[in-house]
Amino acid sequence: MIIPVLGIPSHVEQWGSGEEEILLLHGWGRAVTLERHLAPLARLLADDGCRVTALEFPAHGQSGKPQDTWGVPEYAQWTQAAMDALDIKQATIVAHSFGGRVALWLAANQAQRVRRLVLTGAAGLRREQTAEEQAAAERYQRQKKALDGIKAVPLLGRGAALLQKTLRDRRSSPDYLEADEDMKATFVRIVSQDLRPLLAHITQPTLLVWGEQDDATPLWMGQEMERAIKDAALIVFEGRGHFAYLEEAGRFAAIVKALIREDAKQSV
Repeated sequence: MIIPVLGIPSHVEQWGSGEEEILLLHGWGRAVTLERHLAPLARLLADDGCRVTALEFPAHGQSGKPQDTWGVPEYAQWTQAAMDALDIKQATIVAHSFGGRVALWLAANQAQRVRRLVLTGAAGLRREQTAEEQAAAERYQRQKKALDGIKAVPLLGRGAALLQKTLRDRRSSPDYLEADEDMKATFVRIVSQDLRPLLAHITQPTLLVWGEQDDATPLWMGQEMERAIKDAALIVFEGRGHFAYLEEAGRFAAIVKALIREDAKQSV
């Protein structure tokens, strides 16, 4: 169904019923949709007294786009507004990749809305650049600045702009290149933010599930989160990649259900 959230037509779907609320958040990418990347898991989780809600982020699938440049805080605000619209006061958040950024932000800054946290292939941590990477970045900035000056020169401006775009694209990730032009600034703002400082503020029971061969959000990210989050445990799916949770959806769903059951027992 489509509902308005912060003025944006937003695609949400729900399965099952019960007192336990599970909220699913997907990753980033032009081809990423609720139906492809969340619905298969939602159908496996929607029993045992659980209501499962899947959100399709703005600029994905059937949801509309934000009018301004957004970062993680704005996407987190949209997620909280969607929860309010659906009368979800608190949920176990299960999040993949970019969705993990949003889940981390909510868990640290809106702790009352997050009962438990399950992160799989979650993004949000930046590693330090090597000396070679720093040199390349500085070289790019010098070239960009020089081309900015040339763009103002009649007859040369168009060529300088095209060259600048070529240099930018050579340094860009596939997700950036695939993004619509009006979403590129949002993507840059999102990936430029290191969420490591949030980890120490997360107190909810947290389960980290990682693919051993994840090359988009490497295993070291999950290991770092396990060290920094107070109540966290890491499970590694051997031989699996960035979409380990879908590659072994049945196993992943069973692990999520086990976390909810065990934590519910301890809360009684």
